[in-house]
Amino acid sequence: MAAADSPSAALRRDLCSRGIRLAGKMRADVVDLLDAYVEQQGLDASASVAAVEGVPLAAVERWDEQTGTQRLLENLAAYRAFRALLAQMLEEQREQLGEADAGLGRALAAVLLQVSAFAYHLEELLRLESRGIPGEEEEDGPPPPPRLSLFEQKLRGLGVLRELAQWAVRSVRDLRQLAKPSPATGAAPSLAESP
Repeated sequence: MAAADSPSAALRRDLCSRGIRLAGKMRADVVDLLDAYVEQQGLDASASVAAVEGVPLAAVERWDEQTGTQRLLENLAAYRAFRALLAQMLEEQREQLGEADAGLGRALAAVLLQVSAFAYHLEELLRLESRGIPGEEEEDGPPPPPRLSLFEQKLRGLGVLRELAQWAVRSVRDLRQLAKPSPATGAAPSLAESP
């Protein structure tokens, strides 16, 4: 049986394809949530937000030099951090507004669920390669930030959502790269070998 037809190569391609669809749907939902968040919070959509502590940056130098495993591990770490940050945003939103804007709360909860599902999906890809899954920190994400003013919380939320949208784009790129067949064999490269 050719390497391209092996069960693990077919499963990897299938997992990458499903991951690409999940990330695309998540990005669309995050963009919609971002629009609603900006409007509901009374923010300017073009507001400049400094890097937010605990928010991993999607931009990476020498992206093309990373192995598939490095890409997956970075994605997994980012989505675990986003899971904690979105849960915190959801809690803050509930404290601020109560049930006044249940729609925003439902949208945040839906994106949080998608982020959790995508993190699990990345873990499955890592298991497929028998790379082992790095354990989550006991705190399940970044340490809680110092008490922020309401306006600072709004800006942090804006930064989190913007960066999550960028990570969804990066994740699609990473998964497409992992799903590409190797030029020499026609088989998908192993995660450790894929550039």
